[in-house]
Parts: sequence; structure tokens; C-alpha cells
Amino acid sequence: MTRKERVKMSLEHKQPDICAYNIGFTREPGLKTAKFLGLAPGEELGEKIGNHLLYVFPALKWEEVKPGFYKDAFGAVWNRSVDKDIGNVAHIQLEEPSDLDSYSFPELDSKELYLDLEAYAKKNKDKFVVALLGFSLFERAWILRGMENLLCDLITDGGFVEELLDRILAWDLNYIDNCVKYPIDAMEFGDDWGQQQGLLMGPKHWRKFIKPRIAKMYKKVHDAGKKVFIHSCGDVEELFPDLIEAGVDVFNPFQPEVYDIYKVKREFGKKLTFFGGMSTQKVLPFGKPKEVKAETLKLIREIGKDGGYIFAPAHATPKDVPLENIAAMLEVLREQ
Repeated sequence: MTRKERVKMSLEHKQPDICAYNIGFTREPGLKTAKFLGLAPGEELGEKIGNHLLYVFPALKWEEVKPGFYKDAFGAVWNRSVDKDIGNVAHIQLEEPSDLDSYSFPELDSKELYLDLEAYAKKNKDKFVVALLGFSLFERAWILRGMENLLCDLITDGGFVEELLDRILAWDLNYIDNCVKYPIDAMEFGDDWGQQQGLLMGPKHWRKFIKPRIAKMYKKVHDAGKKVFIHSCGDVEELFPDLIEAGVDVFNPFQPEVYDIYKVKREFGKKLTFFGGMSTQKVLPFGKPKEVKAETLKLIREIGKDGGYIFAPAHATPKDVPLENIAAMLEVLREQ
């Protein structure tokens, strides 16, 4: 079977020949793993390890405005002097709700933004191609407004929040329209709603402000014949029925530290495919290689039984994971 065929079969909740997998890395362990595997010039790490997914996205502008600080296409400046992968927002654009009146979202319709997306998708026909929209709704709102401000706005200024989210939604729908024209298989939306225990904003506000809008986004993806992935960190288990209703096909990151992943697979595994499952808070950073091997094997055999599962670390492999543990995980996956 090709990697694309394995993922499609798993999303149909059928057992592929081996468990599909996709290992992501933060910068430092990615470089260590590439060196360990002896990547040739121009060779990609995901291809070397046999990843089943290929992530593509429009080439929206980033620029370094001073050492360690990067401005994105939305005008947000990210301090990456400590966290070199994502960073922290250095300042917000919407100091006051009235600032939204003069704010402009990035232009999306230039064909030049999608050249790499089209080329990569055509070059990797054996992989399951996923167009990524990170910071898709709630996250984009708090990046623009500030987390504390936005959470207060949910209670004190719901009209402003509705207007802000509608502006973001309109931009997102345009983004989706443009991406689904290309030979992709799915779209993944990044939007963290959870913390280690429960939701950041509670279910009432999530259902009022978030659910109706993501349902429109997911419907547009389905109408184009593509699948919907959602990446939402933290404990959002109480939302799984809502996510199924809204049209989610694949849920990530499936964190064992916040869920009983075996119970969740039993309860929701006929309607959701789960993507993740390997502990990045305990097993990968602190386990022994033999424990990492045992956990990897258990996940692909038990969670992966009858499909509905893509193995992965619960988040991009962090820098505190020893190289020998990465090698142990990859050994099991590549010898299935």
C-alpha cells in the first residue's frame, strides 16, 4: 500500500497493512535526528523516516525585524529569542476594540502564494497531502487582541468578539477556497482551546462563539471533497460530540496526559480518527529506549486496531527528548 492509501483506509476506520504514522520535530531534535540518519543534501527528514503526511501551505510573508524577532503577514511580531519554533507575541495589534476598524488582513489571492503548495502536492502523490491553516480562529483572535483581553471580551463585549471572529472567518473561508483548488487530501486547522484540565473559555462560550464558525469552515472543506483535521491542544474531551457534529474527521494531538486515550478511542473511534498518542511529557523525554519501543508497539497495536489512528508524538518532538528515544520509536515504526 502507498502511504496515502494507508491514511485513507485508516480514516475509513479500516485496518491498513501497517499503522500510518507522522513524526514532527521542533528545531533542535529535528537537526539531531537528521544528522543521526545521515540526510543527503536536499533530502527531507519526513521522507527519510517514512512520514505518511505532507503538510503544505501558502507562502505568507515572514520577516526578521530584529535579531530573534519575526513579523508575520498579519503584523504580529513574535519573540523567538527563547522559543525558536513558535515564540511569544511581542505586542498586540488591537489595543482597543475600535482598532479593528482600521485593521487589514493579509492579501490571499496572488497565485505566487500557492506555487510551492502545488509543486509539493504534485511531487508527493504517494503521501496524504494536508494544507495547514494554523492559528485559525480563536488563536488568531487572541494573537491580535491578547489572550487576557479576549477572554474578558467574551464576557464584557460579545458584540466585538462576534465582529472580530467574523472578520477572521471571512479570511479563513477565502484561504480554504484557494487551497482546495490544488491536489490536496485534507485541511488541518490549528486552534488550541484546552488547558491541562478543561477548556480555556468553557463550553458555553465555545459553543456560542467558536462552534458555528468552525462548522462553516469544515463544511466548505467537505464540499470540496476533502477531509478535516483539527489540532487543538489540551483537554477538550467534552467537545468531541460537538466536533463530530461540526464535521471533524481527524483529531490531533490526542494527548495521553489529558485523556484516557483507550477510553476515548472506544467511545469516539468509530466517528473520529485520532492522530498522536505518544507521550511527550513523560515517555518520550524520560523513558528508557526499551520503554519507548514498548509504548510505540502498544499504541500501534491497540489504538491502531481497526484503523481510525495515525501514530505520532502528542506534539512536535520537543528538545528534551534523547536521540536514543527518537531512534527507538522510529525503529519500531519502520519495522512494522
